[in-house]
Amino acid sequence: MSRIDDLISQYGRDGVEYKTLGDVGTFVRGNGLQKKDLLDKGVPAIHYGQVHTVYGVWATESVSFVTEQFAAKLRKAAPGDLVIATTSEDDDAVAKATAWLGDEPAVVSGDAYIYRHTLEPKYIAYFFRSERFQEQKKIGITGTKVRRISGDSLAKIRVPVPPLEVQREIVRILDAFTKLKAELEVELEAELEARRQQYAHYRAQLLAFPDDTPRMPLGEMATVGTGSHDTKDAVPEGNYVFYARGRDPLRLDSFDFDERAIVTAGDGVGVGKVFHFADGKYALHQRAYRIVPDETVDARYIYHYLVTDFARYLERTSVHASVTSLRRPMFLKYPVPVPPIEEQRRIVAILDKFDSLVRDLSSGLPAEIEARRQQYAYYRDRLLSFEAAAA
Repeated sequence: MSRIDDLISQYGRDGVEYKTLGDVGTFVRGNGLQKKDLLDKGVPAIHYGQVHTVYGVWATESVSFVTEQFAAKLRKAAPGDLVIATTSEDDDAVAKATAWLGDEPAVVSGDAYIYRHTLEPKYIAYFFRSERFQEQKKIGITGTKVRRISGDSLAKIRVPVPPLEVQREIVRILDAFTKLKAELEVELEAELEARRQQYAHYRAQLLAFPDDTPRMPLGEMATVGTGSHDTKDAVPEGNYVFYARGRDPLRLDSFDFDERAIVTAGDGVGVGKVFHFADGKYALHQRAYRIVPDETVDARYIYHYLVTDFARYLERTSVHASVTSLRRPMFLKYPVPVPPIEEQRRIVAILDKFDSLVRDLSSGLPAEIEARRQQYAYYRDRLLSFEAAAA
Protein backbone atom coordinates (compact mmCIF):
# COMPACT_ATOMS: atom_id res chain seq x y z
CA MET A 1 0.00 0.00 0.00
CA SER A 2 3.01 2.31 -0.43
CA ARG A 3 1.27 4.15 -3.30
CA ILE A 4 -1.62 5.04 -0.96
CA ASP A 5 0.81 6.01 1.81
CA ASP A 6 2.61 8.28 -0.64
CA LEU A 7 -0.66 9.92 -1.69
CA ILE A 8 -1.74 10.49 1.91
CA SER A 9 1.67 11.99 2.65
CA GLN A 10 1.30 14.28 -0.36
CA TYR A 11 -2.34 15.32 0.07
CA GLY A 12 -3.13 14.71 3.73
CA ARG A 13 -0.04 14.96 5.91
CA ASP A 14 -2.04 15.43 9.11
CA GLY A 15 -4.00 12.18 8.82
CA VAL A 16 -7.40 11.37 7.37
CA GLU A 17 -10.51 13.23 8.45
CA TYR A 18 -13.56 11.22 9.51
CA LYS A 19 -17.01 12.63 8.75
CA THR A 20 -20.54 11.36 9.12
CA LEU A 21 -22.44 10.21 6.06
CA GLY A 22 -24.81 13.10 6.78
CA ASP A 23 -21.89 15.55 6.52
CA VAL A 24 -20.91 14.40 3.03
CA GLY A 25 -24.29 13.56 1.53
CA THR A 26 -28.07 13.42 1.79
CA PHE A 27 -30.53 10.53 1.93
CA VAL A 28 -33.70 10.59 -0.18
CA ARG A 29 -36.17 7.71 0.01
CA GLY A 30 -37.29 6.11 -3.25
CA ASN A 31 -41.02 5.92 -3.98
CA GLY A 32 -43.86 4.29 -5.81
CA LEU A 33 -42.04 1.51 -7.70
CA GLN A 34 -43.31 -2.07 -7.29
CA LYS A 35 -42.28 -5.33 -8.93
CA LYS A 36 -45.43 -5.34 -11.06
CA ASP A 37 -44.30 -2.06 -12.65
CA LEU A 38 -41.01 -3.44 -14.01
CA LEU A 39 -40.53 -3.88 -17.75
CA ASP A 40 -37.86 -5.18 -20.15
CA LYS A 41 -37.13 -1.78 -21.69
CA GLY A 42 -37.60 1.91 -21.04
CA VAL A 43 -36.16 4.10 -18.27
CA PRO A 44 -33.71 2.28 -15.94
CA ALA A 45 -35.35 1.14 -12.69
CA ILE A 46 -33.90 -0.39 -9.51
CA HIS A 47 -36.16 -2.23 -7.08
CA TYR A 48 -34.75 -2.56 -3.55
CA GLY A 49 -34.99 -6.36 -3.72
CA GLN A 50 -32.64 -6.36 -6.70
CA VAL A 51 -29.96 -4.65 -4.61
CA HIS A 52 -30.00 -7.80 -2.48
CA THR A 53 -30.18 -10.33 -5.30
CA VAL A 54 -28.82 -8.87 -8.56
CA TYR A 55 -26.43 -5.97 -8.15
CA GLY A 56 -22.89 -5.90 -6.82
CA VAL A 57 -20.81 -3.01 -5.49
CA TRP A 58 -21.71 -0.98 -8.58
CA ALA A 59 -23.86 -1.23 -11.69
CA THR A 60 -23.66 0.44 -15.08
CA GLU A 61 -26.84 -1.12 -16.48
CA SER A 62 -30.19 -1.92 -14.88
CA VAL A 63 -31.94 -5.26 -15.28
CA SER A 64 -35.39 -3.64 -15.19
CA PHE A 65 -37.11 -0.59 -16.65
CA VAL A 66 -40.32 1.47 -16.53
CA THR A 67 -42.13 3.69 -19.01
CA GLU A 68 -41.15 7.34 -19.37
CA GLN A 69 -44.60 8.41 -18.19
CA PHE A 70 -44.33 6.36 -15.00
CA ALA A 71 -40.71 7.42 -14.42
CA ALA A 72 -41.76 11.06 -14.40
CA LYS A 73 -43.61 10.45 -11.11
CA LEU A 74 -40.70 8.76 -9.31
CA ARG A 75 -37.51 9.80 -7.54
CA LYS A 76 -34.32 8.93 -9.37
CA ALA A 77 -30.73 8.05 -8.59
CA ALA A 78 -28.34 10.13 -10.67
CA PRO A 79 -25.11 8.58 -11.98
CA GLY A 80 -22.76 8.38 -9.01
CA ASP A 81 -25.49 8.07 -6.36
CA LEU A 82 -25.77 5.05 -4.09
CA VAL A 83 -28.95 2.97 -3.99
CA ILE A 84 -29.34 1.49 -0.50
CA ALA A 85 -31.77 -1.32 0.41
CA THR A 86 -33.14 -0.38 3.82
CA THR A 87 -34.99 -3.60 4.76
CA SER A 88 -34.13 -7.28 5.04
CA GLU A 89 -34.85 -10.31 7.21
CA ASP A 90 -31.09 -10.56 7.73
CA ASP A 91 -29.14 -7.90 9.67
CA ASP A 92 -26.06 -8.40 7.49
CA ALA A 93 -28.04 -7.45 4.38
CA VAL A 94 -29.67 -4.34 5.84
CA ALA A 95 -28.24 -1.26 4.10
CA LYS A 96 -26.65 -3.21 1.27
CA ALA A 97 -25.70 -0.61 -1.32
CA THR A 98 -24.94 -0.35 -5.04
CA ALA A 99 -23.30 2.62 -6.76
CA TRP A 100 -25.38 3.52 -9.82
CA LEU A 101 -22.95 4.31 -12.63
CA GLY A 102 -25.30 4.21 -15.61
CA ASP A 103 -25.45 6.87 -18.30
CA GLU A 104 -28.83 8.21 -17.17
CA PRO A 105 -30.83 8.45 -13.93
CA ALA A 106 -32.57 5.33 -12.62
CA VAL A 107 -35.89 5.36 -10.74
CA VAL A 108 -35.73 3.76 -7.27
CA SER A 109 -38.39 1.94 -5.27
CA GLY A 110 -39.51 2.53 -1.72
CA ASP A 111 -37.63 0.57 1.00
CA ALA A 112 -34.52 2.06 -0.60
CA TYR A 113 -32.59 5.28 -0.15
CA ILE A 114 -30.85 7.35 -2.81
CA TYR A 115 -27.63 8.64 -1.26
CA ARG A 116 -26.30 11.73 -3.03
CA HIS A 117 -22.77 12.48 -1.85
CA THR A 118 -19.44 14.17 -2.60
CA LEU A 119 -17.25 11.05 -2.50
CA GLU A 120 -15.88 8.76 -5.21
CA PRO A 121 -18.94 6.54 -5.90
CA LYS A 122 -17.14 3.19 -5.83
CA TYR A 123 -15.16 4.23 -2.75
CA ILE A 124 -18.29 4.83 -0.68
CA ALA A 125 -19.92 1.70 -2.11
CA TYR A 126 -16.92 -0.38 -1.01
CA PHE A 127 -17.10 1.30 2.40
CA PHE A 128 -20.71 0.08 2.77
CA ARG A 129 -19.34 -3.50 2.51
CA SER A 130 -16.61 -2.95 5.11
CA GLU A 131 -16.50 -4.23 8.68
CA ARG A 132 -16.25 -0.64 9.95
CA PHE A 133 -19.60 0.19 8.34
CA GLN A 134 -21.23 -3.08 9.43
CA GLU A 135 -20.31 -2.48 13.06
CA GLN A 136 -21.64 1.07 13.08
CA LYS A 137 -24.95 0.29 11.40
CA LYS A 138 -25.96 -2.32 14.02
CA ILE A 139 -27.11 0.22 16.57
CA GLY A 140 -29.51 1.78 14.03
CA ILE A 141 -31.30 -1.44 12.96
CA THR A 142 -34.89 -1.81 14.19
CA GLY A 143 -37.81 -4.19 13.69
CA THR A 144 -38.47 -7.84 14.52
CA LYS A 145 -39.03 -10.16 11.58
CA VAL A 146 -38.38 -7.41 9.01
CA ARG A 147 -35.24 -5.50 9.93
CA ARG A 148 -34.79 -1.94 8.72
CA ILE A 149 -32.63 1.15 9.11
CA SER A 150 -33.56 4.82 8.73
CA GLY A 151 -31.83 7.61 6.87
CA ASP A 152 -31.26 9.41 10.18
CA SER A 153 -29.40 6.38 11.54
CA LEU A 154 -27.31 6.03 8.40
CA ALA A 155 -26.47 9.73 8.49
CA LYS A 156 -24.70 9.24 11.85
CA ILE A 157 -22.24 6.63 10.55
CA ARG A 158 -18.66 7.89 10.35
CA VAL A 159 -16.63 7.35 7.18
CA PRO A 160 -12.96 8.10 6.53
CA VAL A 161 -12.68 10.84 3.91
CA PRO A 162 -9.17 10.77 2.44
CA PRO A 163 -8.30 13.05 -0.49
CA LEU A 164 -10.06 12.19 -3.75
CA GLU A 165 -6.80 10.91 -5.27
CA VAL A 166 -6.51 8.38 -2.42
CA GLN A 167 -10.15 7.32 -2.83
CA ARG A 168 -9.52 6.66 -6.53
CA GLU A 169 -6.37 4.65 -5.82
CA ILE A 170 -8.25 2.49 -3.30
CA VAL A 171 -10.96 1.90 -5.88
CA ARG A 172 -8.37 0.95 -8.51
CA ILE A 173 -6.81 -1.62 -6.17
CA LEU A 174 -10.13 -3.06 -5.00
CA ASP A 175 -11.49 -3.25 -8.54
CA ALA A 176 -8.44 -5.27 -9.60
CA PHE A 177 -8.64 -7.48 -6.52
CA THR A 178 -12.39 -7.98 -7.00
CA LYS A 179 -11.85 -9.09 -10.58
CA LEU A 180 -9.10 -11.52 -9.55
CA LYS A 181 -11.25 -12.93 -6.73
CA ALA A 182 -14.17 -13.43 -9.11
CA GLU A 183 -11.99 -15.26 -11.63
CA LEU A 184 -10.56 -17.53 -8.95
CA GLU A 185 -14.02 -18.25 -7.57
CA VAL A 186 -15.33 -19.15 -11.01
CA GLU A 187 -12.50 -21.67 -11.42
CA LEU A 188 -13.01 -23.10 -7.93
CA GLU A 189 -16.80 -23.26 -8.32
CA ALA A 190 -16.42 -25.10 -11.63
CA GLU A 191 -14.07 -27.60 -10.02
CA LEU A 192 -16.42 -27.95 -7.05
CA GLU A 193 -19.38 -28.63 -9.36
CA ALA A 194 -17.35 -31.32 -11.13
CA ARG A 195 -16.60 -32.88 -7.73
CA ARG A 196 -20.31 -32.75 -6.82
CA GLN A 197 -21.24 -34.58 -10.01
CA GLN A 198 -18.50 -37.13 -9.41
CA TYR A 199 -19.72 -37.58 -5.83
CA ALA A 200 -23.36 -37.98 -6.93
CA HIS A 201 -22.33 -40.63 -9.46
CA TYR A 202 -20.25 -42.53 -6.92
CA ARG A 203 -22.99 -42.28 -4.27
CA ALA A 204 -25.55 -43.67 -6.72
CA GLN A 205 -23.24 -46.60 -7.46
CA LEU A 206 -22.64 -47.34 -3.78
CA LEU A 207 -26.38 -47.28 -3.10
CA ALA A 208 -27.38 -49.43 -6.08
CA PHE A 209 -28.20 -52.84 -4.60
CA PRO A 210 -28.95 -56.20 -6.24
CA ASP A 211 -32.61 -57.16 -6.62
CA ASP A 212 -32.29 -59.82 -3.91
CA THR A 213 -31.25 -57.27 -1.25
CA PRO A 214 -33.89 -57.22 1.54
CA ARG A 215 -36.15 -54.16 1.42
CA MET A 216 -38.36 -52.73 4.12
CA PRO A 217 -40.91 -49.87 4.20
CA LEU A 218 -39.42 -46.80 5.88
CA GLY A 219 -42.36 -46.74 8.29
CA GLU A 220 -41.24 -50.07 9.78
CA MET A 221 -37.77 -48.80 10.67
CA ALA A 222 -38.38 -45.15 11.48
CA THR A 223 -40.75 -42.73 13.19
CA VAL A 224 -42.18 -40.16 10.78
CA GLY A 225 -43.83 -36.96 12.00
CA THR A 226 -44.04 -33.20 11.61
CA GLY A 227 -43.27 -30.12 13.69
CA SER A 228 -45.49 -27.44 15.20
CA HIS A 229 -44.00 -24.06 14.29
CA ASP A 230 -44.63 -21.49 11.56
CA THR A 231 -41.96 -19.53 9.69
CA LYS A 232 -43.10 -16.35 11.42
CA ASP A 233 -41.83 -17.85 14.70
CA ALA A 234 -38.22 -17.64 13.48
CA VAL A 235 -35.85 -15.19 15.16
CA PRO A 236 -32.48 -14.19 13.62
CA GLU A 237 -30.50 -14.75 16.83
CA GLY A 238 -32.26 -17.93 18.00
CA ASN A 239 -30.25 -20.58 19.86
CA TYR A 240 -31.52 -23.58 17.90
CA VAL A 241 -31.66 -24.64 14.27
CA PHE A 242 -35.18 -24.33 12.85
CA TYR A 243 -35.86 -26.53 9.83
CA ALA A 244 -38.63 -24.86 7.85
CA ARG A 245 -39.81 -25.01 4.24
CA GLY A 246 -36.83 -23.56 2.39
CA ARG A 247 -33.41 -24.89 1.53
CA ASP A 248 -31.64 -23.01 4.33
CA PRO A 249 -32.47 -23.62 8.01
CA LEU A 250 -33.57 -20.67 10.16
CA ARG A 251 -33.19 -20.08 13.93
CA LEU A 252 -35.58 -20.38 16.88
CA ASP A 253 -35.39 -19.62 20.60
CA SER A 254 -36.76 -23.05 21.62
CA PHE A 255 -36.35 -26.61 20.39
CA ASP A 256 -38.85 -29.41 19.73
CA PHE A 257 -36.62 -32.48 19.48
CA ASP A 258 -33.24 -33.77 20.62
CA GLU A 259 -32.27 -36.66 18.34
CA ARG A 260 -30.60 -37.86 15.16
CA ALA A 261 -33.12 -37.38 12.36
CA ILE A 262 -33.53 -36.68 8.68
CA VAL A 263 -35.72 -33.63 8.02
CA THR A 264 -37.26 -32.27 4.83
CA ALA A 265 -39.96 -29.80 3.78
CA GLY A 266 -43.46 -31.10 3.13
CA ASP A 267 -43.91 -28.49 0.41
CA GLY A 268 -42.20 -25.44 -1.01
CA VAL A 269 -38.67 -25.13 -2.35
CA GLY A 270 -36.82 -28.41 -2.90
CA VAL A 271 -39.73 -30.63 -1.90
CA GLY A 272 -38.65 -34.28 -1.99
CA LYS A 273 -35.11 -33.30 -3.00
CA VAL A 274 -33.55 -31.33 -0.15
CA PHE A 275 -32.83 -33.24 3.06
CA HIS A 276 -31.01 -32.11 6.21
CA PHE A 277 -29.47 -34.27 8.91
CA ALA A 278 -30.28 -33.13 12.46
CA ASP A 279 -28.06 -34.32 15.28
CA GLY A 280 -29.09 -32.80 18.62
CA LYS A 281 -31.63 -30.13 19.56
CA TYR A 282 -33.68 -28.58 16.76
CA ALA A 283 -37.10 -27.09 15.94
CA LEU A 284 -39.36 -28.11 13.06
CA HIS A 285 -41.94 -26.37 10.87
CA GLN A 286 -45.50 -27.69 10.95
CA ARG A 287 -45.21 -28.64 7.26
CA ALA A 288 -41.77 -30.21 7.54
CA TYR A 289 -41.13 -33.88 8.25
CA ARG A 290 -38.80 -35.62 10.70
CA ILE A 291 -37.68 -39.16 10.00
CA VAL A 292 -36.11 -40.83 13.04
CA PRO A 293 -34.58 -44.24 12.22
CA ASP A 294 -34.62 -46.87 14.98
CA GLU A 295 -31.57 -48.73 16.28
CA THR A 296 -31.76 -51.47 13.62
CA VAL A 297 -30.42 -49.15 10.91
CA ASP A 298 -27.74 -46.45 10.63
CA ALA A 299 -29.40 -43.01 10.54
CA ARG A 300 -26.73 -41.60 8.22
CA TYR A 301 -27.28 -44.51 5.84
CA ILE A 302 -31.00 -43.66 5.64
CA TYR A 303 -30.08 -40.00 5.05
CA HIS A 304 -27.77 -40.81 2.15
CA TYR A 305 -30.29 -43.17 0.60
CA LEU A 306 -33.10 -40.60 0.78
CA VAL A 307 -30.88 -37.93 -0.79
CA THR A 308 -30.06 -40.32 -3.64
CA ASP A 309 -33.35 -42.03 -4.34
CA PHE A 310 -36.39 -40.30 -2.86
CA ALA A 311 -36.96 -37.84 -5.73
CA ARG A 312 -36.86 -40.75 -8.19
CA TYR A 313 -39.30 -42.66 -5.98
CA LEU A 314 -41.74 -39.77 -6.19
CA GLU A 315 -41.42 -39.67 -9.98
CA ARG A 316 -42.09 -43.42 -10.18
CA THR A 317 -45.11 -43.38 -7.88
CA SER A 318 -46.73 -40.01 -8.57
CA VAL A 319 -49.59 -39.61 -11.03
CA HIS A 320 -48.29 -36.13 -11.87
CA ALA A 321 -44.95 -35.27 -13.45
CA SER A 322 -43.98 -33.23 -10.39
CA VAL A 323 -44.92 -33.34 -6.71
CA THR A 324 -45.71 -30.05 -4.97
CA SER A 325 -46.37 -31.46 -1.49
CA LEU A 326 -45.62 -34.60 0.49
CA ARG A 327 -47.88 -36.72 2.67
CA ARG A 328 -46.88 -39.00 5.55
CA PRO A 329 -47.91 -42.23 3.72
CA MET A 330 -45.38 -41.41 0.99
CA PHE A 331 -42.64 -41.84 3.59
CA LEU A 332 -44.20 -44.78 5.42
CA LYS A 333 -44.47 -46.85 2.23
CA TYR A 334 -41.08 -45.86 0.83
CA PRO A 335 -39.06 -49.08 0.26
CA VAL A 336 -35.47 -48.97 1.58
CA PRO A 337 -32.86 -51.68 0.86
CA VAL A 338 -31.47 -52.96 4.17
CA PRO A 339 -27.99 -54.48 3.81
CA PRO A 340 -26.21 -55.72 6.97
CA ILE A 341 -25.46 -52.95 9.48
CA GLU A 342 -21.71 -53.34 8.90
CA GLU A 343 -22.23 -52.65 5.19
CA GLN A 344 -24.40 -49.63 6.01
CA ARG A 345 -21.62 -48.19 8.18
CA ARG A 346 -18.99 -48.84 5.49
CA ILE A 347 -21.11 -46.94 2.96
CA VAL A 348 -21.67 -44.10 5.43
CA ALA A 349 -17.94 -43.74 6.16
CA ILE A 350 -17.18 -43.36 2.45
CA LEU A 351 -20.05 -41.00 1.64
CA ASP A 352 -19.54 -38.82 4.72
CA LYS A 353 -15.96 -38.23 3.63
CA PHE A 354 -17.08 -37.26 0.12
CA ASP A 355 -19.87 -35.12 1.57
CA SER A 356 -17.38 -33.18 3.66
CA LEU A 357 -15.14 -32.50 0.68
CA VAL A 358 -17.95 -30.93 -1.37
CA ARG A 359 -20.04 -29.29 1.37
CA ASP A 360 -18.04 -28.59 4.52
CA LEU A 361 -16.70 -25.03 4.77
CA SER A 362 -13.86 -26.33 6.98
CA SER A 363 -12.34 -28.65 4.37
CA GLY A 364 -11.84 -29.19 0.64
CA LEU A 365 -12.83 -26.77 -2.09
CA PRO A 366 -15.57 -25.00 -0.06
CA ALA A 367 -12.88 -24.07 2.44
CA GLU A 368 -10.68 -22.74 -0.36
CA ILE A 369 -13.53 -20.59 -1.70
CA GLU A 370 -14.34 -19.28 1.79
CA ALA A 371 -10.65 -18.52 2.43
CA ARG A 372 -10.51 -16.39 -0.73
CA ARG A 373 -13.58 -14.42 0.40
CA GLN A 374 -12.16 -13.85 3.87
CA GLN A 375 -8.81 -12.78 2.41
CA TYR A 376 -10.59 -10.28 0.16
CA ALA A 377 -12.69 -8.91 3.05
CA TYR A 378 -9.59 -8.51 5.22
CA TYR A 379 -7.67 -6.67 2.46
CA ARG A 380 -10.65 -4.43 1.66
CA ASP A 381 -11.07 -3.48 5.33
CA ARG A 382 -7.36 -2.72 5.65
CA LEU A 383 -7.54 -0.38 2.67
CA LEU A 384 -10.50 1.42 4.21
CA SER A 385 -8.88 1.96 7.62
CA PHE A 386 -6.92 5.15 8.36
CA GLU A 387 -5.38 7.02 11.21
CA ALA A 388 -7.78 9.80 12.11
CA ALA A 389 -6.59 13.36 11.72
CA ALA A 390 -6.00 15.24 14.95
CA ALA A 391 -9.05 17.18 16.11
